[in-house]
Amino acid sequence: MTSKALIQECSGQQSKNTTSKSKASVNAKTTTSLATTRFRCSRIENCVVIWADRNIDLNNSDCQNTIANLRGIVNQVNPYTTLGECIEWLNENKEETVFIITSGALGQQLVSEIYSMPTLAAVYIFCGDKQRHKAWAKKWMKIKGIHTAIKPICKALQLDVMQCNQDNISVSIIGMNE
Repeated sequence: MTSKALIQECSGQQSKNTTSKSKASVNAKTTTSLATTRFRCSRIENCVVIWADRNIDLNNSDCQNTIANLRGIVNQVNPYTTLGECIEWLNENKEETVFIITSGALGQQLVSEIYSMPTLAAVYIFCGDKQRHKAWAKKWMKIKGIHTAIKPICKALQLDVMQCNQDNISVSIIGMNE
């Protein structure tokens, strides 16, 4: 099952007919375990996006739209306006896979503080001046790009989250006779 199909399955977007076809296509004598499906769905919930920017204003419609776009990719989006809040959350939550979107100025400080955390999957720099942040950002492999718009970040994030979910999927196949 592809990551896209898994996401559809977990969000209830897949029809019963499609589910039956996907189970039948695995093997006529096998089916996936319901418990495994539940586990896989809960793993998707373990991806969190942190948006760290001193200029986040939750009353601003642009910020609200950005959060809505991000929630279309992952269920949990945590906006933070300070380095301390962000680091505190990361230190307290060691189970979730974290993707961070940060402004260039805050990101330069943040990345050096959190880069070695094993739960950090990727960082996306969201700023108005790519050139200003290019030099320091290229030193960190987990930085996936410097962007001036949210749409390219969402596209990159969607691919990275799908890859992360695919890497974390465990598939159990049980025989019909079991």
